[in-house]
Amino acid sequence: MMKVHKIPAFDDNYIWLIGCEGRSGVAIVDPGDAEPVIDYLQREGLQAEAILITHHHGDHTGGVAELVARYPVPVYGPATERIPALTHPLREGDRVKLATCGLTLKVIDTPGHTRGHICYYGHGALFSGDTLFTAGCGRLFEGSAEQMHHSLEKLRALPDETLLYCAHEYTQANLGFAAVAEPDNPDIASRKVSVERLRREGKATVPAPLSLERATNPFLRSHLPVLIAAAERFSGRTLTTPAEVFAVVRQWKDSLD
Repeated sequence: MMKVHKIPAFDDNYIWLIGCEGRSGVAIVDPGDAEPVIDYLQREGLQAEAILITHHHGDHTGGVAELVARYPVPVYGPATERIPALTHPLREGDRVKLATCGLTLKVIDTPGHTRGHICYYGHGALFSGDTLFTAGCGRLFEGSAEQMHHSLEKLRALPDETLLYCAHEYTQANLGFAAVAEPDNPDIASRKVSVERLRREGKATVPAPLSLERATNPFLRSHLPVLIAAAERFSGRTLTTPAEVFAVVRQWKDSLD
């Protein structure tokens, strides 16, 4: 059975370790900083087996060189981006097999936040980097709104029970915008209360089930009349496609950040 370990890093990053119950080998997802990873591995008696990268930003790759120098493991990442020490370039449909417990993760191309961003999916878990956040999505630094919308539609189609392991603790702030976009959504209101309690207690709000994201994340709801109407009010024009709605909602959130 898959076991996922959480390592907080920087102000709001999460580095994930993917392993199995009763096994010591783990894959390290998006290690922006090596030190907390090394500390955790030593403390928990775990062994690095691989490094999985979703995109090239430094808060996701900054620890790769130090980790590889200490643990000579393969580094997997997007084929179209410059990733430190990359040994296994990946594209849509490729699969990563983790040696110790035989877990296999499918690669999904998700451009938008960056041009070559990828996600890893398998065994009921989605490691989404900065594409899909809990109650939000990544900014469009390199890709287009159309690309990001298409990427998010791929992720929205995954099973309800999929657990979303994104790379940042942004849920509370993202729900603030969700409540602006959909002030009458009872699921958003309920989730805000739950998340505020967790954060007061110093607890993480990640992972979250995809079913909850579909109910409360405005960036997965661009096809719904309530979001279309809200986006049209904000933009002052008629929007004819979900991709147009997504683009406006993304601009709306950016204007409030």
